[in-house]
Amino acid sequence: MSATDATLKAKYPAKAHCRRVAKYLTDAGFSRDGVIYLEAQKTRMVEDDDQAMHFRQRRYFFYLSGCKLPDAYLTYNIPQDQLTLFIPPIDPDSVIWAGLPESKEEAYRKYDVDHVLYTDEVNAALAAYGPSGSTTVYAIPEQVSEHITFLPFAATQFACLKEAIDECRVVKDSYEVALIKKANEISTLAHIEAAKVVRHATNEQELYGAFIGTCISNGAHEQAYHSICASGTSCSTLHYIRNDQPLRERLNILLDAGAEYECYCADITRTFPISGTFTPESKTIYDIVDEMQQSCFKLLRANVKWEDVHENAHWVAIRGLLKAGILVGDEQEIFDKRISVAFFPHGLGHYLGMDTHDTGGHADYDDPDTMFKYLRVRGEVPAGAVITVEPGIYFCKFILDPVLEDPGLSKYIDQSVLDKYWTVGGVRIEDDVHITQDGYENLTDTPKL
Repeated sequence: MSATDATLKAKYPAKAHCRRVAKYLTDAGFSRDGVIYLEAQKTRMVEDDDQAMHFRQRRYFFYLSGCKLPDAYLTYNIPQDQLTLFIPPIDPDSVIWAGLPESKEEAYRKYDVDHVLYTDEVNAALAAYGPSGSTTVYAIPEQVSEHITFLPFAATQFACLKEAIDECRVVKDSYEVALIKKANEISTLAHIEAAKVVRHATNEQELYGAFIGTCISNGAHEQAYHSICASGTSCSTLHYIRNDQPLRERLNILLDAGAEYECYCADITRTFPISGTFTPESKTIYDIVDEMQQSCFKLLRANVKWEDVHENAHWVAIRGLLKAGILVGDEQEIFDKRISVAFFPHGLGHYLGMDTHDTGGHADYDDPDTMFKYLRVRGEVPAGAVITVEPGIYFCKFILDPVLEDPGLSKYIDQSVLDKYWTVGGVRIEDDVHITQDGYENLTDTPKL
């Protein structure tokens, strides 16, 4: 048994997460004499059909429960340190179609909770929390059902719980890191299988199918996000979604795909040649992007300022593109004029956890500086965070044409050299890293060229 699997033999640490969120609230000056209340995602029906929609658990609920059941509830009594999970009772009609639901006994064995009750007991349990009229209830207002009443409580606090959980989710404990590592292990098997399929595939969708099928076969039944299986010039589309184009007469594959395992995500990108061998132009760009990533890895440690790491990636890109002859002129001027943003328009990375673009990054999409406008993490990155490192260089006419049409900017680009690179499309390399006090741990061991 691997160390990852051994860690995951234990229960998801819901109580520890509850205590962390409660501490965040009380440190912020909110009452310790309070109860946290959350609801799972509801079962929803497909419009004009009698089938249930695809279910995705609410991440706020899962973080404090480790429970993936729909239509469940939880309360956490802060002063008493008591976590109660409310699960749906047996519905004889549904048993005919779906089998027996999870029992109380199973829930006690499976989840890190103190009490298990049925969902028809929620209001009675809430009423018992506040008989003295001195207790505050913390909830997310848009995630409270109409039949729930908070009348027994002296105060309702709707403004702070979501923020508290968002911020607490940034620093992962060892169990969460193990879940992300497991998602990466499964995703690596799928990336390897997809790369094998390229040898005889004729369409992007064959890679897409190979990736998803391998994930399911290895225990990851959900995807962290819609896979990007791009070929040729489509590699320049950052969030390409078609995945259905023929591979003939195209140079490269950009496969950005990751599995979700027990509500935690992997996010991995690899770029490789369809023929098995890069063209000289593709190899030049791949090597620049690889150097961008390796250079950024060397800067990673607790409390590194993410803007500094992002800037470093741009400096490496500028020097590489200058050496290739695509850029010309003074590198400081190129940096100051933000010419490199036309080739590397997105942020270097984002937090990763229960969401692919995880919480707590404090992005500023109104930033007038184009180099930082799409940077999803701002400020210092703490030890314990998991973050992606995903530099890229792209040849997208929609982005580059305005630069080429501006005399003040086009002078930094040799268009005759650039014309040799359009068919490369784009190159991105992405790994998931766990920030430690003195460095980092790369959770992604997917093969690279």
